[in-house]
Amino acid sequence: MGLLDPNRLFPAEPGLRAIAQRLYDGVRDLPIVSPHGHCDPRWFAENTRFPNPAELFVVPDHYVFRMLVSQGVDLADLGVPRSDGGAAESDPRVIWRRFAAHMHLFRGTPSAIWLNHAFETVFGLTEPLNADTADAYYDHIDAKLAEPEFRPRALFDQFNIEALATTEGALDDLQWHRAIRDSDWQGRVITTYRPDAVVDPDFEGFLENLEAFGALTGEDITTWEGYLNAHRKRRAYFKDFGATASDHGHPTARTEDLPQIEAAALYQMVRTGQATAEEAEAFRGQMLTEMARMSLEDGLVLQIHPGSRRNHSAQVFAGYGRDKGFDIPGRTDYVAALKPMLDAVGMEKDLNIILFTLDETTYGRELAPLAGAYPALRLGPPWWFFDSAEGIRRFRETTTETCGFYNTVGFNDDTRAFCSIPARHDVSRRSDCAFLAQLVGTGRLSEGEATEVAYDLTYRLVKEGYRL
Repeated sequence: MGLLDPNRLFPAEPGLRAIAQRLYDGVRDLPIVSPHGHCDPRWFAENTRFPNPAELFVVPDHYVFRMLVSQGVDLADLGVPRSDGGAAESDPRVIWRRFAAHMHLFRGTPSAIWLNHAFETVFGLTEPLNADTADAYYDHIDAKLAEPEFRPRALFDQFNIEALATTEGALDDLQWHRAIRDSDWQGRVITTYRPDAVVDPDFEGFLENLEAFGALTGEDITTWEGYLNAHRKRRAYFKDFGATASDHGHPTARTEDLPQIEAAALYQMVRTGQATAEEAEAFRGQMLTEMARMSLEDGLVLQIHPGSRRNHSAQVFAGYGRDKGFDIPGRTDYVAALKPMLDAVGMEKDLNIILFTLDETTYGRELAPLAGAYPALRLGPPWWFFDSAEGIRRFRETTTETCGFYNTVGFNDDTRAFCSIPARHDVSRRSDCAFLAQLVGTGRLSEGEATEVAYDLTYRLVKEGYRL
């Protein structure tokens, strides 16, 4: 017995299961296109071994450690570095044992499928991970990581990854992407422009970031025109390293389209640290519209990831910093919020704006109707808390009737955990095939049509949507 059921995520009814299996057989071995994520490009630039099992599976993965924290385990005891340099567990075997002893917490969650998929298909483990098997697991994985076949580039090829996009901030020098480009390795690892640190007035160190932005680009960022030109220069620089998209993680989906003289005045309030909370929100909204216009100039796809109430725990943020599992979904408006931007550019056929949500109630009421009307809009896949078989099913059931399949852009894994990439894409492929089997079984698609849709959802739409 292995860790994985070969029929996982397929319908229980035998006839539908057989259809889903046939559809899945047609897409299971297609290349992985990962257009949005947070893997570290340094892995592929240096191509050194992953340090140990804990550093591979536990320390970088907020899906893993947030569950353990919810059950009373301290982040420091899982090796997560403290912002102040304070004490944190440094023995990877101890971290692994703590993780293994809590593996039961993941029962029924997507994380269990992702972890077990990596354990079995990447490392050949078939016994469940628990406190009793922790050391055997650790020793086996650690030994494998010492082999050349388990270096980052070799795994990239083994996973059949055609393209992998990382995400870097506007101030990043992209040294690791340069190293990849200058190497003789042929793997396609590209960057994505994430300018939040110089767009969001509430981002920590924002005013200092603006000064660095000006120095980096040689633009006079004391002026609105200079500030916008600085973005244009950085976007061009990121494009030189393969970027096909920008990404914007705003608290809300609010957009603005102010007259330029008003936008310039608003920027001065922001730049001098005098902006109110309302003005800061208006500025973020104005910048989404400005970035959409820049996308018409340079062709970058515009991704909008709103609705995360980031760093919800002040204590965790103070102790450990950003991205530590305490970003929580919130209610999000799209219809009114996006109207200024859509009035400006929504009918542009050459613009790709990909919308994401953490508010599932908006799927049928707002997002699908918007994407089903505006040529510039596409729907991103279920993201973060909804990256699951159930989340994918709800997404397809709620959006397909209004915007179809072809106003969506396939799947992205949005991960920092490299070995989970094949697992996440496999879950997406199985879940979509299960949904398509239902449509075939109820007479709404022929199996031939479903075969084409399965291919499109797995491969074609993501390449077209992200211009890969």
